[in-house]
Amino acid sequence: MNTTESRSLQPVRRALLSVSDKTGIVDLGRALAALGVEILSTGGTARALAAAGVSVTEVSSYTGFPEIMDGRVKTLHPRVHGALLGRLPQDALVMAEHGIEPIDLLVVNLYPFESTVARADCTYEEAVEDIDIGGPAMLRAAAKNHARVAVVVDPADYAPLLAALRAGGTDEALRRALAQKTYAHTGRYDSAVATWLAGQLTPAASADFPAELALRFEKIADLRYGENPHQRGAFYRDPASGVAAVANARQLQGKELSYNNIADADTALECARQFAAPACVIVKHANPCGAAIGRDAHAAYSAAYRTDPTSAFGGVIAFNRPLDAATATAIVGNQFVEVIIAPDATPEALDITAAKQNVRVLVTGPLPAGLAGGREVRSVGGGLLVQDRDVAPLAPGSLRVVSARAPSAAELADMEFAWAVAHFVKSNALVFAKDGATLAVGAGQMSRIDSCRIATLKAQEAGLSLSGAVLASDAFFPFRDGLDLAAQSGIGAVIQPGGSLRDAEVIAAADEHGLAMVYTGLRHFRH
Repeated sequence: MNTTESRSLQPVRRALLSVSDKTGIVDLGRALAALGVEILSTGGTARALAAAGVSVTEVSSYTGFPEIMDGRVKTLHPRVHGALLGRLPQDALVMAEHGIEPIDLLVVNLYPFESTVARADCTYEEAVEDIDIGGPAMLRAAAKNHARVAVVVDPADYAPLLAALRAGGTDEALRRALAQKTYAHTGRYDSAVATWLAGQLTPAASADFPAELALRFEKIADLRYGENPHQRGAFYRDPASGVAAVANARQLQGKELSYNNIADADTALECARQFAAPACVIVKHANPCGAAIGRDAHAAYSAAYRTDPTSAFGGVIAFNRPLDAATATAIVGNQFVEVIIAPDATPEALDITAAKQNVRVLVTGPLPAGLAGGREVRSVGGGLLVQDRDVAPLAPGSLRVVSARAPSAAELADMEFAWAVAHFVKSNALVFAKDGATLAVGAGQMSRIDSCRIATLKAQEAGLSLSGAVLASDAFFPFRDGLDLAAQSGIGAVIQPGGSLRDAEVIAAADEHGLAMVYTGLRHFRH
């Protein structure tokens, strides 16, 4: 060790431990005591340490001032904050004058505010009482003085801390990293409190989209690059979200996920989870290129793949049922796949996918049918767009028949299926489907008729007949030309929102072609 490194090492002679999350705290206390560290503590942490035989001094004994106001005031004292903020040697005289002994290590994490307010029975008063005051004040003080003080908020950092202390002390790089993590911890905490308070404002509408938006995410991983190799990228998780989702999935095999893998896997999974029946969705470049429901995952995959085998190459495949051996065999035999995501995978299926070592296999855990609510955020130059997630389902009885011919029961079932898939296709979106499977998808075009041309061409290339199929359109037909073109392919029914100035013209076209057409009164633009 060179002289500069030696000078930057800070030994720990006195530590203050006061944690809400007590994971590993007793073992840490024992290790610190074995290193000769004097331990100060409060409340439940002090009791846990003492019960384990660790010598501990209550903070009230150290400050000479009792805890008051039911524990609201216990660490807010100059002998605590002076001990954390004191700079050495420049503050040594004033510390000595006031009997302040330096604290070299602070281990604190905060009251579980988010889990408290998440309880259905939590009252306003209980929530306010669970807002930590002394903890954040100590953390900020210690983090500011990281030139001398090490501050730890995460039990995962106990091991590297102890390793450093056993080697002679914490170095500047470690203390800086711990300080940064501390400010992120307190920032998330303050944000959680602010967000909750915003939700308590009246009228309620004023809290829906607060005047100041605080976002809290924790990094899962740095990515090899972003959307393109010249862009940097990283993946973050919402720590408050426990839903089965890409961000909470577990990777069982394969290469590191890319930015585009994650984006496509999200679209595929969210589309697949809509269905109660076994479903498969194949996504390529942000659009479903095949989707189906079936008696099992294998049948659903076979029908989805049939839609557009060319586009399925190098795609992402999602299931709402566990991946089994038969389905894994079909995938590996049919196509190159980037990602397979499902609620689970059987050992036999994993043996089969293991032959393709680069294929990423992700499992989410149980995947309830239906879409999760909440908000979605998109960055724009200089700001953010925030909106409610598009989770509006078709309400029972909400479809309005506007054509002379009403749809059959089979057509109606296919309409509902195609409408659900269109929800996840980039606008202008057209989805042709029959028997619970897509036959062609037209996506992301500047005009609806172009989407129709592309979809019918793809069906021809795949050798699929559109005779008797249904067509779902994410928004109204502005002219009858798109409907006329679709009718030439032999479709039998159309589901669309309605609402065009030329609705009467479009309805007339449907009647001329003998089509059944229903209106949803609901559109699903996706940009």
